[in-house]
Amino acid sequence: MNIKYIGYTFKIIPKEPATEILIAELSYAGFESFVENEDGVTAYIQEKDWNSKILENIQILNSDEFKFTFKKEVIAQTNWNSEWEKNFNQIQVDNLVSIRAPFHENPIPMNIGIKYDIVIEPKMSFGTGHHETTHMMVQHLISLDLTNKKVLDMGCGTGILAIFAEMKGAKPIDAIDIDNWCYINSLENVERNNCKQITVYEGDASLLMNKKYDIIIANINRNILMNDMKVYMNCLNDKGVLLLSGFYKKDIPVIDSEVSKYSLILDEVIERNNWVALKYLK
Repeated sequence: MNIKYIGYTFKIIPKEPATEILIAELSYAGFESFVENEDGVTAYIQEKDWNSKILENIQILNSDEFKFTFKKEVIAQTNWNSEWEKNFNQIQVDNLVSIRAPFHENPIPMNIGIKYDIVIEPKMSFGTGHHETTHMMVQHLISLDLTNKKVLDMGCGTGILAIFAEMKGAKPIDAIDIDNWCYINSLENVERNNCKQITVYEGDASLLMNKKYDIIIANINRNILMNDMKVYMNCLNDKGVLLLSGFYKKDIPVIDSEVSKYSLILDEVIERNNWVALKYLK
């Protein structure tokens, strides 16, 4: 069966952070795959799922902060794995963590410092380690003792942070994402990395009732974080750690004002290209 796709190639000025936001909004509208380029991104949706008003509810396109131009074309069946393989490079975090795809060769030998080898097939999920927020969350986790700690990875995407938490000794671990594709992709990546302590759930913060964790990881956008903060606080054990990312440096005062209501102390801020990841102590 020859499946046809509609492709939208967006040129975005400035490219970041608009590209990340656009991809997120398009994925919820039904777009299946994304290929970034130096000017923006090309997004693909099956022709049967497309309609002429598909872009009307994509809010970022109406933003005054960015300029968007795009062209639309009908595309024959595409080998998506081949497309994202061209754009997925093996990376390292602090010379300790290797993050690579299944098609990459083994990481640099352990004797020069690489201690953790994470294999992720992202497909259309978020969290490959390439984006600043995921990279910084990995950095926070590197510095923490996770041995026998109960961990929540909220908005898990590919499951990369939950997987790394298990590699560092955490157990048990809950990984939750509201997106069905992320849920499925996390299950696949958990199995791929031979993880035994991670349970993946499809859903939102309503799943957290009566749950308790030593460490909560939430790499989500600012609005969802603010909306769900009370739920996270109710789930965090005494002397627990809260890791937050998915927002910009300018958002720190708003986030900090909300978290401080629950008597948590801001312990560390990591910044990368204007994105930030915050570490709070209870």
